[in-house]
Amino acid sequence: MRKQELIKLLAVIAATVGLFFAFVSPLAHSIRQGLDLQGGTHVVLEAEDTPEATVNDDAMERVVHIMEKRVNELGLTEPIIQRQGARRVIVELPGIKDPDKAIEVIGKTAMLEFKDEAGNTVLNGTDLKDAREQTDQQGQNLVGLEFSDEGGKKFFDLTSKNVGKRIAILLDGEVLTAPNVKEPIAGGKAVITGSRTLEEAHNLAILLRSGALPVKVNIIETRTVGPTLGQDSKDKSEFAFAIGIGAVLLFMLLFYRLSGFIADISLMAYVLLLLAALKFLDATLTLPGVAGIILSIGMAVDANVLIFEHFKEEYKTGKTLRAAMNSGFKRAFTTIFDSNITTIIASIVLFMFGTGSIRGFAITLGLGVVLSMITAISLSQYMLKLLIGANIFRNPAVFGASQPEKSGEVMGRA
Repeated sequence: MRKQELIKLLAVIAATVGLFFAFVSPLAHSIRQGLDLQGGTHVVLEAEDTPEATVNDDAMERVVHIMEKRVNELGLTEPIIQRQGARRVIVELPGIKDPDKAIEVIGKTAMLEFKDEAGNTVLNGTDLKDAREQTDQQGQNLVGLEFSDEGGKKFFDLTSKNVGKRIAILLDGEVLTAPNVKEPIAGGKAVITGSRTLEEAHNLAILLRSGALPVKVNIIETRTVGPTLGQDSKDKSEFAFAIGIGAVLLFMLLFYRLSGFIADISLMAYVLLLLAALKFLDATLTLPGVAGIILSIGMAVDANVLIFEHFKEEYKTGKTLRAAMNSGFKRAFTTIFDSNITTIIASIVLFMFGTGSIRGFAITLGLGVVLSMITAISLSQYMLKLLIGANIFRNPAVFGASQPEKSGEVMGRA
């Protein structure tokens, strides 16, 4: 039985260490990185009053919402769109290859108009239901338009009255195309030609279906964070992470010996699980996110410290190593659970009310705390049970504990 427990223990340790060194680096490098780690573009836009629209809180909220929709449809990595003050919006676009094109897409007013030959606007963007890029049988790149029920009626009326004439389709006052109407078009569908590439048609479709910005916005600042600066931040983060992990592992070995070694193995499993979870969730890592990981590692170690201190106290009362270990885990559980729950609640609040990198910090911290409870309470306890059950080491000092206190009467001369 003891031999089986020793074999199980060695198998768990070997599997954990092997998986850690095999996958920790690939997982860490496969997680998406934010602007501060990989570089990108930082843009500041400012809304401007015009005779047609005045800047107010409602208009600015709509600007932020529309820009978020546009950026998300562009497929950019961990964009940050947040309002600053009464009229400004900050947009951060990590790792994009063509910042000018992305800026053009997010900043365009996107006012769509259909005009007859007399210059009268008959339809606009509010009549549009959907817009998608297409390629016809001749390989021409198009944007297919689908109008609302009311817009379809307007479009049919427009084409019916202008057979043999041209109607102009304008975006932000610029003529995209001016096709000649051959016949009335029913069904509420049409196409816009003139896109040179399918990507250009795709970007135009994004603009049209995300809607027009309610107010005019101007780009007042563009700053590019180069890959060199991002790499420098990443290198410093990795160095700090390595120093922190090394110091924690050494501390646990020096103070808790074999128990500390078990905690170090659990910590490896924790780091691996955390990186795998971030990869599975398709999260994006930023510097605040790295800070959240490091903080959660500290809390994972703190849980093991509480357990081992209770273990030492229980052994001093005269219990066996196994009984002291079981009591130590039971006594520490309530404290660990309460402290971690409060941290999880704080993480939820930060995620709900925070923006950008603050939400990244909240995700890594909250997720890290949950996984630290699993590894500290389950994996550490399982391996410690196997170690004690193997009965290789009987001296409590190798577990970081001291000999139990002996009580008895002392006789002296009457």
